[in-house]
Amino acid sequence: MVGAIITRLKNLKQGYTLSRKRKIFCIGRNKTGTTSMAEFFRQSGLIVAPQTPAELLIDDWKINRFDRIFKFVKFKGEVFQDIPFSLPRTFIELDKQFPGSKFILTIRDNADEWYQSLVNFHSKLLTGGKMPDKNDLMNATYNGKGWMWKTNRYVYNTPEDDVYHKATMLKHYDDYNRSVLEYFKNDPDKLLVINLKETDVTNKIVEFTGIKTPMKNMPWENKT
Repeated sequence: MVGAIITRLKNLKQGYTLSRKRKIFCIGRNKTGTTSMAEFFRQSGLIVAPQTPAELLIDDWKINRFDRIFKFVKFKGEVFQDIPFSLPRTFIELDKQFPGSKFILTIRDNADEWYQSLVNFHSKLLTGGKMPDKNDLMNATYNGKGWMWKTNRYVYNTPEDDVYHKATMLKHYDDYNRSVLEYFKNDPDKLLVINLKETDVTNKIVEFTGIKTPMKNMPWENKT
């Protein structure tokens, strides 16, 4: 009984501490190195929020309901990446709700490179190499059956007979990155734009965030 109370108090203290820490949001689109970024911060000693519970908040994002997303950010970590943090509008709401936070936009060399990486990853994950179709997304079990199809509808809304319609997805990638740059154009201290291929990328992250880290090089996770 006493042990349970002590554990409860420790958890409450940790939650209070996390709620007061400055947040770092990795807002680059999935497949721009966000998993590598998460591992970099994790190995640097920061608390990286769990990905799956955040991704399950995509229904809230769809209807512009951010209260549960804010609560997740407040108590679940110091660093956040991928859905819903990599989606349009989220970075604006987070900037308003968590002043003083840092935002990192990871990019690829170009939209086509991002598209090929995403398609390759999904093909490997779902079909063993074939480009997935509607049926594959509807039956994928990642985050529960149907989550990947729902996410496609929410985010890209590509034709159902061509769920990876290239022109649509390339435009989405470019439009999203432009929207981030436009929003932060008068607040350059809040945003860092990086390509993980850059040789000095870890130095840029350290200088931008002010963290201390033993990491000299960026880990390379989920290579596609």
